Amino acid sequence: MPTTARVDVQAFLDDHKFSAFQWLIFALGFVIVLLDGFDTAAIGFIAPSLLKEWGIEKSALGPVLSAALFGLAGGALFAGPIADRLGRKVVLVGSVMIFGIACLASAFATNLTELTVLRCVTGIGLGAAMPNAVTLLSEYCPGRLRATMTNLMFCGFPLGAALGGFLAAWMIPQWGWRSVLVLGGVTPLVLTVLLIAILPESVHYLLSRGASVERVRKVMRRISAAASEVGQFVMLEPEHAETTRRVNATGIGMVLSPVLRIGSLMLWVTYFMGLVIFYSLINWMPILFKDVGLNPQTATLISALFPLGGVGAVFFGFLMDRFNANRIVAVGYALTAVTIFLIGQAVGNIGFLVVIVFVAGVVMNTAQSSLPALAAAFYPTQGRATGVAWMMGIGRFGGIAGSFLVAELTARHLTFSEIFTVIAVPGLIAALALVVKQAVGPTGRASGKDVGSAVVAH
Repeated sequence: MPTTARVDVQAFLDDHKFSAFQWLIFALGFVIVLLDGFDTAAIGFIAPSLLKEWGIEKSALGPVLSAALFGLAGGALFAGPIADRLGRKVVLVGSVMIFGIACLASAFATNLTELTVLRCVTGIGLGAAMPNAVTLLSEYCPGRLRATMTNLMFCGFPLGAALGGFLAAWMIPQWGWRSVLVLGGVTPLVLTVLLIAILPESVHYLLSRGASVERVRKVMRRISAAASEVGQFVMLEPEHAETTRRVNATGIGMVLSPVLRIGSLMLWVTYFMGLVIFYSLINWMPILFKDVGLNPQTATLISALFPLGGVGAVFFGFLMDRFNANRIVAVGYALTAVTIFLIGQAVGNIGFLVVIVFVAGVVMNTAQSSLPALAAAFYPTQGRATGVAWMMGIGRFGGIAGSFLVAELTARHLTFSEIFTVIAVPGLIAALALVVKQAVGPTGRASGKDVGSAVVAH
């Protein structure tokens, strides 16, 4: 029989150890993000094979390399508001199924037009999946671990992208480029079955939609048996009390409200610039390295070191949970600019090239992987899925710009070093945007006594 009248759901999470149930949520989210990274990067690793098999020019790759990014943007922009209305689980299951089917179908494309269309559909699923995986995990994490666990999950993206590079280098010589897309399509379809069976809905979302006391308690008992003693779970969110009191809106209305607008815009700019860098490099590094004399297999393997560096995001998450997160991530982007510039100076020195590509991957992917955690902490529950998704959706247009940027730079016959100098500039812009967010944006924090209006289970 319950003995405690009311307990804040986040306080309950904060007061208990990270349970096996929460690790399960993390593991499912990690696999989603890993497959997202694999499928997103796959097109860059198969690009040299497409040039050879279909006899096309490098400039013709622009549309197919950016097609998934248009889908990624659209998927994220629409999925965030839908998830704030219908729930995180529904959107995650549907999105993983979509990108699995579309990636598998891409393996059977017979021309560039078919592949471009199917990559766009793949992108819609990919774009919807990742921000909602981030949101769901963040809403099950204790505050002391939120950035650490979210960043750890987000390491799946660069690891998936790196895995795609290593597997492509092994699979393409044996079975051709289509085998990479078959693997990238079948695996998400298997995962879809697991998500339907065992993925829970966000307890924060359940409370925000007025779920029954028993339904919320049933979920919380999987974290700790102490939930049985709670009479009613409520959602106070004292750190967002001032925002929710001043903003009578949900979804995009909250994200673009006056109190959050500047912070939202700076997050968009930062994510946009980060993806200009990421997709410029992930899509074009194998080709650029091949053009300066590396053989295709070596070029692919060295390029795969760049996304692999994203495992450093765990360390950033640890720092973000303890110090000023904006400043830490801003430093990461500034270092990104420096290291990418140095890649352009490494022609003829393969040892230095290997090291600097990996180091650039560490600082760039670590900074970029930290942004979803930064955004998840910035927005209240009523606008969190939309806020994270819109940051990632708007940012995807940076990926589109990055794909076309290098195509344009090569068409203008810029040298290897000049191309990497241009790609380094967005890192400085991203760092500046976070400095502005820190200077003029709201902190989203209020006194612990100022708890605002509670959301309760009925």
